[in-house]
Amino acid sequence: MLKLSATILGVVAGIALAAPSANAQTKLRWGHVYETSEPFHTESVWAAEEIAKRTNNRYQITVFPASQLGKENDLNQGLSLGAVDIIISGSSFASRAFPPIGVTYYPYIFRNPDHLLAYTKSDVFKELTAGYEKASGNHIAAVTYYGVRHTTSNKPIAKCADMQGLKIRVPDVPAYLAMPRACGANTSPIAFAEVYLALQNGTVEAQENPLTTIEAKKFYEVQKHIVLTGHIVDHLNTVVAGGVWSKLSDADKALFTEVFQEAATRATKIIQEREAALVQTFKDKGISVTEVDKADFEKTVLAKVPMEDFKYRRADYDRIRAVK
Repeated sequence: MLKLSATILGVVAGIALAAPSANAQTKLRWGHVYETSEPFHTESVWAAEEIAKRTNNRYQITVFPASQLGKENDLNQGLSLGAVDIIISGSSFASRAFPPIGVTYYPYIFRNPDHLLAYTKSDVFKELTAGYEKASGNHIAAVTYYGVRHTTSNKPIAKCADMQGLKIRVPDVPAYLAMPRACGANTSPIAFAEVYLALQNGTVEAQENPLTTIEAKKFYEVQKHIVLTGHIVDHLNTVVAGGVWSKLSDADKALFTEVFQEAATRATKIIQEREAALVQTFKDKGISVTEVDKADFEKTVLAKVPMEDFKYRRADYDRIRAVK
């Protein structure tokens, strides 16, 4: 009996040593370019903590904000290189792997934020993200509303032609350039960190960004007019590296997706609430805030900067426009 008990104990001990630890932990790196005060960061931290909680700490996700792991282009490349496991990034960068997904940045494709959010639940969204995943290997798990992009300027703007010859800073991304160039503006790809100074010293006369960015970067201090061109309804994707996503169990994939989408909804709500209050905030500061003839802008862009120039597909554009 003693020998038998010893044998049983030995077998049990062997099984215990061979079996993976219940507390085994996978460490993941989550990178983005946004400041720690922004909801894109605070809700990423919430998501990381929530995943740890819901998986009994099987996953430890560390969030690296403010370009600590590289600029946005670096982060997108890092997904394939194993330098980063999760990122938040726009579809303008995803389009470098799969151009059709960039159609969501073509000016005036979305009527408003609700239209964008409806698109993220549509069949065309599923097809475009599947195309990106096939081309890149990476998985888009959630979409966060970033804000409607508007123009600030030192001259009044009411219609597209009023931008003729205007020196404007625009990110060096094809879809962002479409509206200003269609209206005859002279675009300049000044680094984002240098935009305030460039506006202040007159290197450029205008720039474009969401109202939340215009406030955060204090562009209103060096611009006379905020012009509600609303040319792009912007968004960010939560993207998981293909090497990470393929190793997750179906249950963990569902859990990650649920948490990422909850975080996106939380951040979206914060951005929408901030935007709603900012028009009056700017007016209270004595800044001119004006509407424009958006139909004029949209018509000019379609006529002068065809979406096919960016390798976008008209069929995708039409289907997105039809989403209710």
